[in-house]
Amino acid sequence: MVRQTLIKPDGRELILYARDRIVVTSPVPSPASDPFSPNAHLRWHPLRGEWIAYATRRQHRTYLPPPEFNPLAPGDDPSHPTELPVGQYDAAVFENLFPALTLHAHDAPHVLVPTRDGLGRCEVVVFTQDSHASLGALPLWHIELILEIFSDRYRTLGAYPQIQYVYPFENRGVEVGVTLSHPHGQIYGYPFVPPIPAAELEQQRAHLQEHGRGLMEDLVDRELLAARRVLYEGTDAVAFVPVAARYPYEVWIATRRACPSVADLDERSRADFARALKTVLLKYDGLWNRPLPYVMAWHQAPTDGQPHPEAHLHVELYPPYRMRDRLKFLAGSELGAGVFTADTDPDATAAELRAVAVQIE
Repeated sequence: MVRQTLIKPDGRELILYARDRIVVTSPVPSPASDPFSPNAHLRWHPLRGEWIAYATRRQHRTYLPPPEFNPLAPGDDPSHPTELPVGQYDAAVFENLFPALTLHAHDAPHVLVPTRDGLGRCEVVVFTQDSHASLGALPLWHIELILEIFSDRYRTLGAYPQIQYVYPFENRGVEVGVTLSHPHGQIYGYPFVPPIPAAELEQQRAHLQEHGRGLMEDLVDRELLAARRVLYEGTDAVAFVPVAARYPYEVWIATRRACPSVADLDERSRADFARALKTVLLKYDGLWNRPLPYVMAWHQAPTDGQPHPEAHLHVELYPPYRMRDRLKFLAGSELGAGVFTADTDPDATAAELRAVAVQIE
C-alpha cells in the first residue's frame, strides 16, 4: 500500500491510498472556501450515564445531491468543487466537513449537566472512485486495501492522546440514513469508549477472567460446531448469523483466534477477513437480487493506553429488513426500554443467506 497526504484549501487533511502508485492530475479541491474551524461539545446524560455529542454544524451537511453534484466523486470543475482530485489512486480518506467530534473543539458551554469539549476526529473513507460500485462488489485486493486503510487510521488516530476508541463503520442505503450514495464509510475517533463497545468489552473481560479464554473465541468455536448459522469458514476468519441476533439477517465476522484490532491482522488473516466480508455482502445483495441496506460496525480494542487482552476484532452487520418489503424500525421496546424483539429466527435467516450462492475470484 502507498499513501500520499495532501492539504485541502480549507485546511483539512486528505490522504490518498493505492495498491501501486498515486498520480494527482488536478488541484486538491474542497466544497468549502472558508477555513475549517468546526466546534463540538459533549453533555453528560445523568440518567443513562453516557456522553451525548452536540455539533450543530452537521445541520448543513449535503443531503442526497444529484449525481452531477456528487461531492465524493473526483472533480476538477471549480464551479462545482468536490472532495477528491482527479488522478490515479484507489481510495481516499479526508476529515469530515461536518464532524460530530473535532480536535478543534473548544469552549464547551456551561449548562445544567457536566460538559466537555467534543475532542476527537471524524473521517470519511471513500472506498473507490467509482460512484456506481459498492464495497461488496469491489475485487478482493481492493477490499484488502480498505482493511489496510482501516489499520493505518487505527494507528494514526489511536496515537492522539485525546482519542480512546477508533470506530470504523459504514451506513449503506437511505433506509439507514445515508445522505450520499457514493460508496464510502466513516471513522470516528472518540475521546471515550462508546457504550456498546464498552458493554461488549466488559462481558469479554469477565469471561476471560472466569474461563481463561476469550468470549468471542468461545462463541466462534460454538458457532462452527453448530454449523447451521455459519456463512463463511476460512483459515483465519469466520462469518455467521449469531444465535442471539437482534436484527433480521444480522451477521458477525470475526477472526477465529483472538486479534485485538484491524491493525493486528497479518497479511494472511487480512486476506481471509476480506474474503469473509465480501462473501457476506454478496449474499446480502443476492438475497432478493437488489442492494440490501445495512450498518457495518467494527468493534476492536480501545486506544486508551490500557491493556485489553479481552478485545477481539469483529464486525457486526445490521440490515433493517425483516421481510421483503418491510423494514425493522426501532420503536417503543427497543428505543425506550432497550429490549429488542426479534421477528425472525436466526436459524431461518441463516438458512436463507446460506442458500445464496456467491462467486469470488
